[in-house]
Amino acid sequence: MGAKLILIMAAGAVLPLGLAAASGPSVLSQIAPGLWEISRAKDAPPTQLCVAEPPLLAQVEHRSAKCSRTVLRNDSASAVIEYSCPGEGFGHSKIRVITPRLVRVETQGIADYAPFAYTIHAKRVGNCPGH
Repeated sequence: MGAKLILIMAAGAVLPLGLAAASGPSVLSQIAPGLWEISRAKDAPPTQLCVAEPPLLAQVEHRSAKCSRTVLRNDSASAVIEYSCPGEGFGHSKIRVITPRLVRVETQGIADYAPFAYTIHAKRVGNCPGH
């Protein structure tokens, strides 16, 4: 009976590993660091942001704040990131890669004691100045 239980447990442990391998590369590994152009509204001019680490695209609202981030999900389809910025607010963002140079981010949270929720499109336009 003990041997059967061990075999069942071993089979259950192998199944998730196989599924993870079949899902492909993570979304965050597809995003290259560099200079990104951020568009929030069709009538507003885009802004540029130097992104050293892909998860920074999740915290556009708090881009200049020192924040801690937790990646809740990072699979081949999307990444979900929560972040907290002491004294500044917090956010929850979903990143979807359209192409390695074009990303959609749905974000919401609190900034300046007020709620925010919007979608941005980010396009990689080159390397950061000085690199």
